Formats: sequence, C-alpha cells, structure tokens
Amino acid sequence: MKIEVLGTGCAKCNKLAEEVRSALAEMDVAAELTKVEDIKKIMSYKVMMTPALVINGKVKAAGKVLKREEIKKFIQEEMQNRNE
Repeated sequence: MKIEVLGTGCAKCNKLAEEVRSALAEMDVAAELTKVEDIKKIMSYKVMMTPALVINGKVKAAGKVLKREEIKKFIQEEMQNRNE
C-alpha cells in the first residue's frame, strides 16, 4: 500500500502525517508513507487545499487533518479493495 500526505510542510500537514503513522502502527499495517511537498505533484492530484491524504493514487480527503479513526477506515477500505 502506498500512502501520500500532500502538503507544503505546514503544521497541519505534519500532523496528518503523524496521525497516518500512528494509524498504521495501531493496525500493524506495512505501507510506504511519503510526504509530498512539491507543488506541481500536489497539483497533479487536482487538490485545491492541503493537507490531503492519497492512498494508492486515490485522493481520500483534502483540506483537513483527519482523525486517526477516519484514516484507519480509509486504510481498511483500501485493503478490502485489494483483496476483492
């Protein structure tokens, strides 16, 4: 699983990355987590507000710091989609 946190290094972007790390640890899920700060790459996802969460190339949320439980839900959905 590939997870990207889109943002220019702001406090909210860093907080989202921390929450993703914590969610992955709590779920014991191995994933490649990348912070994307390049504005051109962020724009390629058509995201207007950061931070944004991208899982396996799909934008799951933008413009807010998600709660850990919300992040876990998105991760679980992606895991189910892979297994179908």
